[in-house]
Amino acid sequence: MTESEICKRENSSSLLVNSEFSGDVTEDWFVAEYWGSKASPVGSGGRGGAWFINAAGQQLVLREYLRGGLASHISRKTYTYTGEHNVRSFSEFRVLKRMTSMALPVPRPVAAWFRKVSPIQYRAAIIIERIQGAKPLADLIDMLSGADWYSLGQTIRRFHDAGVRHADLNCFNVLVVEKDFFLIDFDKGCIMPSGSRSNWKTDNLNRFARSLRKVGGDAALNQVWDSFLNGYEGSSTA
Repeated sequence: MTESEICKRENSSSLLVNSEFSGDVTEDWFVAEYWGSKASPVGSGGRGGAWFINAAGQQLVLREYLRGGLASHISRKTYTYTGEHNVRSFSEFRVLKRMTSMALPVPRPVAAWFRKVSPIQYRAAIIIERIQGAKPLADLIDMLSGADWYSLGQTIRRFHDAGVRHADLNCFNVLVVEKDFFLIDFDKGCIMPSGSRSNWKTDNLNRFARSLRKVGGDAALNQVWDSFLNGYEGSSTA
């Protein structure tokens, strides 16, 4: 634990709270029903389990960790517990804290929660600040200019130069606010150790290209990819 985070224990729950956040966070905050009309589902992308919430005028996002794929047929909401340091919500909270200290464009983490539901399983959720006025890139692919894609390439390069590996870089995890870009959803993301082999960067870019093709089709990918790569590689041609 660092000076910038506060650890709380409530009943069988454990919480990490950003000490910079003004609010008395409790385990109830991680239950959507607690917020009543102050919570509304996030509609675009993802697997569900995310809500916009209004906490005394502070606009936040609550996201529950949910399994996808075949694993979801076994357990949708629980994960194997292998120690608090490996809990997904706590790990993402701390990665976001490190990135905000690097001035990277990510939402500020507010709090993380988990509760053991058995000796070997837990549930988890995280609360982050909402990026006001943001729309997912998936909704804007046909509206952005070559200069915008060049700027996005520069943004992704900033993350890679800082050693940030996003585990699921796709069109729904890039948010757009006018001419600025933000990355969200760093579940399973990490800061790579100095000196690590750089093939993870290529994997990131390939994953992003696949997402662009899936959402926008081959024509969209072909139209924007050169501008994106020029920005990423620092070419003078947008």
